[in-house]
Amino acid sequence: MTTSRAGQVLDAGLILADAAAVTVPAMREMIDQQPPGMRRLIGYQLGWWDTDGARIEGRQGKTLRPALSLLSCQAVGGVVDQAIPAAVAVELLHNGMLVHDDIIDEDELRRGRPTLWKVYGVPTAILVGDVLFLLPAQVLVRAHAPLCIQGPDRLVSALQISMDGGVTEILLEQRATATFAEVTQVIAAKTSALMAASCALGAVAAGADPDRIDHFHAFGHHLGTAFQIADDLLGIWGEPVRTGKPVHSDLHSRKKSLPVVAALTADHPAGRALAELYADPRPLDAIRAARLIEEAGGRVFARQQADQHVRAARAALADAAPAPSAAAKLTTLLHFGAHRDH
Repeated sequence: MTTSRAGQVLDAGLILADAAAVTVPAMREMIDQQPPGMRRLIGYQLGWWDTDGARIEGRQGKTLRPALSLLSCQAVGGVVDQAIPAAVAVELLHNGMLVHDDIIDEDELRRGRPTLWKVYGVPTAILVGDVLFLLPAQVLVRAHAPLCIQGPDRLVSALQISMDGGVTEILLEQRATATFAEVTQVIAAKTSALMAASCALGAVAAGADPDRIDHFHAFGHHLGTAFQIADDLLGIWGEPVRTGKPVHSDLHSRKKSLPVVAALTADHPAGRALAELYADPRPLDAIRAARLIEEAGGRVFARQQADQHVRAARAALADAAPAPSAAAKLTTLLHFGAHRDH
């Protein structure tokens, strides 16, 4: 929680709930227009219903990216309605990326239940992900100016950058070593690009000038980087009951996340032992790997890097000269993303 200038205590959960209350109805309207089979599959991915199409009250997405779009719009003097198309677009695109990520990573759980590909098969899940890549552009081209003009290009650019990051990540997993610069590049591409676009699109929707849009883009970039580092930490030390994913999920797949690479490149006996463990073709002893990463300083280093990006994000937001109320909420989401436990 953070406190606004008026002394009001702000809760990230309530801010995200407010964003969901605006975004989800518009998303439902969009998804209801899809053919019945696709509608059911997308709804399952979004956590709206079960495999039979029955509505459920399960764990859904955080709606962080829509919240960033809506608040960035308000921060430059816009109103929520102007940014709803941006909020819908970034959330649909995000879920398309999750569908494909789950296939690539062979993750069997998402938000505490079987992933889309695990239930319906890989070919079907790939096509659902593809549709979720296409729908956001459709949403944006139907929006008002200037969002309909600038929005599609910004969103497609974010998707392309993210895909480039995904390819780089896969190639790194095939190598014995990786550098800090390479891992940082993956983080910036896979996660930060869409966070940055989410903030920029909100500012675009409100008609902000290019300099302010750039500042919101930078804010989203640094928030996204801190968010991904937190995700890397949760992928090793997160509690499954909170994350909805198996314990040590990133270690079992031998991901070269930031804490792992920090440990591998450290001049420390634990780092060298971790390198031997990662090179062993036998099933990984994830408990030992997590301990070695921590002993080599990987956990502390990653936390320090996240904190640096939090400071950079706050500076970028200040440069944007945002409205105080929206700025306080954006700052709350920044700290939530960087220090979350799920």
